Amino acid sequence: MSELTELSLANAVAYLRRGEISSRELTQAYLQRIDRLDSALHAFLTLTPERTLEQADEADHRLIAWRKDPSQSPPALLGLPVAIKDVLCVADMRCTCGSRILENFVPPFHATAVQRLLDAGIIILGKTNTDEFAMGSSTENSAYGPTHNPWDPQRVPGGSSGGSAAAVAARMAPVALGTDTGGSVRQPASFCGVTGIKPTYGRVSRYGLVAYGSSLDVVGALGQDASDVATIFTLMAGHDPLDATTLDLPVPKINLQMKTADDSRPLRGLRIGVPQEYFIDGIQAEVETSVRQAIQTLETLGAQARPIHLPHTEFALPVYYLIAPAEASANLARFDGIRYGPRMPADTMWDIYRNTRGQKFGSEVKRRIMLGTYALSAGYYDAYYGQAQKVRTLIKGDFEKAFEQVDMIAAPVAPSTAFRIGEHGDDPLSMYLEDVFTLPANLAGVPGLSFPVGFDSQRLPVGMQLMGPHFQEEILFQAAYAYQQVTGWHEKTPAL
Repeated sequence: MSELTELSLANAVAYLRRGEISSRELTQAYLQRIDRLDSALHAFLTLTPERTLEQADEADHRLIAWRKDPSQSPPALLGLPVAIKDVLCVADMRCTCGSRILENFVPPFHATAVQRLLDAGIIILGKTNTDEFAMGSSTENSAYGPTHNPWDPQRVPGGSSGGSAAAVAARMAPVALGTDTGGSVRQPASFCGVTGIKPTYGRVSRYGLVAYGSSLDVVGALGQDASDVATIFTLMAGHDPLDATTLDLPVPKINLQMKTADDSRPLRGLRIGVPQEYFIDGIQAEVETSVRQAIQTLETLGAQARPIHLPHTEFALPVYYLIAPAEASANLARFDGIRYGPRMPADTMWDIYRNTRGQKFGSEVKRRIMLGTYALSAGYYDAYYGQAQKVRTLIKGDFEKAFEQVDMIAAPVAPSTAFRIGEHGDDPLSMYLEDVFTLPANLAGVPGLSFPVGFDSQRLPVGMQLMGPHFQEEILFQAAYAYQQVTGWHEKTPAL
């Protein structure tokens, strides 16, 4: 048996069911690895090892009982440890959202996505670091300090799900939950060399997710490969009466089979669009080369690649940075020291608000709240927010037209590989440009899957994303899985 923390999700579950390992052994292996590595990486914000091991022992008791009486199958992931991004509520566990304003907030309930995984038998390892309220592209905006990239601790892991991506890349967790509002699963997956899914908007419940941009936020997952991520996706997806934005559609049972000897072209007939707007001046040459080579590999597997146009792509950045801050301005109004979080003393109610929000929100959160409030203010609403919503419709229309010609779209995830911590610290716009390739999928609400396709000369991972029509996550997983059967980029691990 390989090192326990190197096991794929499927193998770990198989060993647990056969009794070759116990959930306590597997969970302890991850906790020990976290103890050894996380002081340098800072992927986790909250760990509760005693509670985690109690859950593992309970899972072991259930597995033993099932092996004695296998008349009923156990939950799909019984005994498997999973990390949770610290913007998703876990009952009786601190949920900070990477912010001082929620440093002692302990929710009394589980987010639906978390609850569905608990119903499937998972063990919660801990809560992972995040940019404050998921606002960022590097996890540097966390009030509790940045997460470091396992491939080079001097570099960022991406954001805002950087803690989850780093935890999976460093094998401190087999899989982790993240969220994606403008690329916050896909970009960290790319920077850390793991696989990550941003589902269709409305596919996974947002109940229990602390809101940033309510028309953009999506709960996703990160893992070593497409098979692991597909398993987590299918278990947490589906209609939820507690979230009116979820659609009552059947969730596909994704069956990713090994390629057989007589099926050397498993993607035969698949049409892949390659948008010229995503291969722009300024993109790192090694990123473009790796992505184009990956597209060629998909062609050898039977796919047909063809150029397409998404003409309104250039407007995605300004549109996003009007809509998302506007929604954040409304969503974060509740954090004022009255109901949630600490309260800064003052003589009047307005001074309490001013002191609490001024001292406990970080600079990036305040920047976006002010930008969003301005865009929604009288006299500017139609000129900014209203116009942004109209252009958003045009961006969505670009994808709809493209999917009349192709089955999916292949593109880079980010213009470059992971940048150095502090590199964009004094230039917010340069940081925002890191999201230029991921924002359109959120604005259009379509699914996107990021997976590793190479390394640059600094031995930093390069990711590619596949985007598909609404609720067509299955074809993205099938294509990525086929690619990963003939390549080994997803099997590479950082030297820690």
